[in-house]
Amino acid sequence: MNIVDINIRVKELVQTQIKEKGYVCMIDILLGLDYLSKKDLEAWQFGKIEYLEKVCMVNLSKITSIYKILKSNALELKLNPSYTGYNRYGKGLPQKLRFSKSGDKRIEDDYSTHYVDKEYFKEKQKKSAYNTTQSTTA
Repeated sequence: MNIVDINIRVKELVQTQIKEKGYVCMIDILLGLDYLSKKDLEAWQFGKIEYLEKVCMVNLSKITSIYKILKSNALELKLNPSYTGYNRYGKGLPQKLRFSKSGDKRIEDDYSTHYVDKEYFKEKQKKSAYNTTQSTTA
């Protein structure tokens, strides 16, 4: 897939994720582009893979381009960046998961930033409050 196709596809994925979940993150984009499998993601989440980039089926320069496209779309849509900690699933003490081979803080922060649509959650709260009101008056 060339960069023009990736740009178009990332924009589509951002819109889809915002509609479905109210936020978008790099992992969602990599999954959507089929550069990361759910099986590999799960293995990483359980600490069986040292760092996520190891199982991404695309080179690092393309991953960087994808992130820049994601961030640009997020800014354009006025989404709010929100850091999200990623810890290993399973038993035992929480262990922070690594995204990159280098472990560079900037790269790790880029991967773990979710871009949130506050309007999505405001609407969800309104609907929830309305449903609660309806159930108590019935």
